[in-house]
Amino acid sequence: MEKIRIQKIIADSGFCSRRKAEELIEAGRVKINGHPAKLGDKAFAKDIVTIDDERLAVKKKKKYIYLMLNKPRGYVTTVSDELDRKCVMDLLDGVEERVYPVGRLDRNSEGLLLFTNDGEFANNIMHPSRHISKTYRVTVRPDITDEQLVKLTEGVEIDGKKTLPATVNVLVKEPGRVVLQMVIKEGRNRQIRKMCEAVGLEVARLRRTAIGPIRLGMLKPGTFRELTPEEIRAIKNAIGKEIKRDNNA
Repeated sequence: MEKIRIQKIIADSGFCSRRKAEELIEAGRVKINGHPAKLGDKAFAKDIVTIDDERLAVKKKKKYIYLMLNKPRGYVTTVSDELDRKCVMDLLDGVEERVYPVGRLDRNSEGLLLFTNDGEFANNIMHPSRHISKTYRVTVRPDITDEQLVKLTEGVEIDGKKTLPATVNVLVKEPGRVVLQMVIKEGRNRQIRKMCEAVGLEVARLRRTAIGPIRLGMLKPGTFRELTPEEIRAIKNAIGKEIKRDNNA
């Protein structure tokens, strides 16, 4: 029997994502057979893994669930909120398995949000090296110039680091209002809003319409559905191509 990295064991259990598991390990909250775990540690399936001294419940046969939600504005992307704000988990009525959001949308943003209990899947989508595309419909004010479009496309500096090149197209242009389609291959905190602010644009509305090949479509705000087998294959195929590129780099 082969040992498995401890963060994968935690993620596969459905407790949290792999990235969150790594944070728990670094914070000293994870133990293997009573000994503090370190990043890079591995364990057998029979080993006792605890988080905050609570034994991790490992499911031998795990059913992976993949959901999409059309997040409305006014909801925070957290499992729970100490400020008692509305959480996206409140919208997943009837989902019995423990799932968690893949990435996030800020409170005033809306659109496509994925949920899963597949830690490896979530980690691959969120990992910066994977460059999985995210597509947004962005309403900005008051107008946009060719110079601003070029800057957004070529990349702007936010939080001390330049963004990767983006694809930016004007969908609608009216007096005092422009609707853009922006496609980025990063997932930095509030990236679209910060990019627009960096070139002097005010974001009036921000909606994510696609993650890789997965499209929001006609799903109504506040509702969710399972991904189809075809959608799951398509997104995993997109992830696989990026992993292959990384290995060939």
